[in-house]
Amino acid sequence: MDEKKITCIVCPIGCKILVKTDGKQFEIVEGSRCKKGVEYARDEALDPRRMLTTSILVKGGEWPLASVKSSRSIPKDKIFTVLREIHEIVVNAPVNSGQVIVKNIANIGIDIVTTKTIKKL
Repeated sequence: MDEKKITCIVCPIGCKILVKTDGKQFEIVEGSRCKKGVEYARDEALDPRRMLTTSILVKGGEWPLASVKSSRSIPKDKIFTVLREIHEIVVNAPVNSGQVIVKNIANIGIDIVTTKTIKKL
């Protein structure tokens, strides 16, 4: 098993947690101060995920871009696949905050949702 140092971001303490992992199993070596830190380290070691925020092009709107985010955390190894798909998207104004722009992007069961309203010109 490989050793990996993970900085916990669950609370302001920022524990430095040393784990051993082979990608399927993990073991805390040192550094965890709480149960939430253990859960965070496990998830980060075995299935790292990130919320994705970016923007899409908008035609005919008061602004040329609308901010978007993933509806849930995306597996870290799928982020660039998702970004490539998002890069191809152009929507027409108006765009409403909370509008689903892409359902089930990259077939991972996660939607891309707007976070900004863009009025039509």
